Amino acid sequence: MSYVPSQDLLQQLRSGNPWALGRLISRAEVGVPEARQALAEVYRSAGTAHVIGVTGVPGSGKSTLVGKLAGALRARGEKVGIVAIDPSSPYSGGAILGDRIRMSELANDPGVFIRSMATRGATGGMARAALDAVDLLDVAGFHTIILETVGVGQDEVEVAHASDTTIVVSAPGLGDEIQAIKAGVLEIADIHVVSKCDRDDANRTITDLKQMLTLGSVVGPKRAWAIPVVGVSSYTGEGIDDLLVRMTAHRAAMTDSELGRERRRRVAEFRLQKTAETLLLERFTAGAEAFAPALAVTLTGRGTDPYAAARQLIAKTIREEYSNELA
Repeated sequence: MSYVPSQDLLQQLRSGNPWALGRLISRAEVGVPEARQALAEVYRSAGTAHVIGVTGVPGSGKSTLVGKLAGALRARGEKVGIVAIDPSSPYSGGAILGDRIRMSELANDPGVFIRSMATRGATGGMARAALDAVDLLDVAGFHTIILETVGVGQDEVEVAHASDTTIVVSAPGLGDEIQAIKAGVLEIADIHVVSKCDRDDANRTITDLKQMLTLGSVVGPKRAWAIPVVGVSSYTGEGIDDLLVRMTAHRAAMTDSELGRERRRRVAEFRLQKTAETLLLERFTAGAEAFAPALAVTLTGRGTDPYAAARQLIAKTIREEYSNELA
């Protein structure tokens, strides 16, 4: 099949064509320069969907919860897009697709689009193209977009700068209460969810989280949004409706308020920084192939030091190339 220009795919995307959506997400992932003008137009048209960020430690039941949430949203007639960040394969670099396996019951629903993305070395629990994928789903007509992080550690705070509502998932018996204090997830959560609440020890986890939130409200700054703790069981369905109500309430609180405007500014700042980092890395990688060998020869002969050589490499690969564009 011949290459279809991204601008042509964009026209199909606006009509909800899933093939065009998948192709544009792939081009955003790979970083195809030809697609950037189309992605720029997509960004200007996006901003109407409700973006839900879901994070938490491994084993907390994030993927299962996302599947149940998507089913409940579909029952209300909403189209749901899911961007599931999976660990990168050490062999191919692609996503391992564990999240898709847990959401197999949604696979045949035309109102649900699931895309797995590999982190490809990105830190913070998110892939670099995740925000482009969210914009594309938005323009394709999806009402709610769920962004699920990879779940590999305690530093997944980027999702708070990429979503309208951030859900942090904990589970009984995993020691999440202590991890929440260490990782600072109390600060990034708009809604705390305790999964597997059909277990006997779930009430203790819920109580501990509520106590920590109460302590934070006493010693910290006053919050315009009171962070709720919701117990959910993906097995029995308990708490799913309550969670949907809390999500809707949070979106309403963010729609026309100073808190919401400040959050949108932080999201834009985060997007700007990540995009700039991507462009700089691309330029540096391309330029280093040309300039690094000669500098390495000088460095090998001890004619310079690594810091001076690195400064020269940066000047040659980035500063000189961008000087023409910024002149």
